[in-house]
Amino acid sequence: MTELDAIDRKILAQLQLDSRITVQELSEKVGLSPSPCHRRVRLLEERGVITRYIAMVDQTAVGLPVSVFVSIKLERQSEEALDRFAKAISGWREVLECYLMTGPRDYLLRVVVSDLPAYERFLKQKLTRLEGISSIESSFALDQVKYSIALPVSPD
Repeated sequence: MTELDAIDRKILAQLQLDSRITVQELSEKVGLSPSPCHRRVRLLEERGVITRYIAMVDQTAVGLPVSVFVSIKLERQSEEALDRFAKAISGWREVLECYLMTGPRDYLLRVVVSDLPAYERFLKQKLTRLEGISSIESSFALDQVKYSIALPVSPD
């Protein structure tokens, strides 16, 4: 695990709010001069703490307003079966997140689609065609109460 001090955490918190912030603005917000601030950002990148910079896109604005949480139970939980499932779904653009779980289900997926017929196609043409699935349970999100990709790294 990478050790982060309070300044590193402030930098990360600010970059998670706005990754397009200038070094000058960032340095003012975290209480450093620009050069040391820039060095710290570079170190965080080199150490793999900052993995990339992205643009957040509103899923409704791009025609993908439906979020479906899909619980998957496999017939067998062998390493081979788990790897086969993970490899199969890794290329599916509709799957934004996939977690290997403890408890009664093996995987939890977050799938985004344009509408119910699009989810039905995804289910019939992709998910149900995978070998080794015992059961599939789909839950449709009615409303997004909270969504964040920002980790709680701030020292506050």
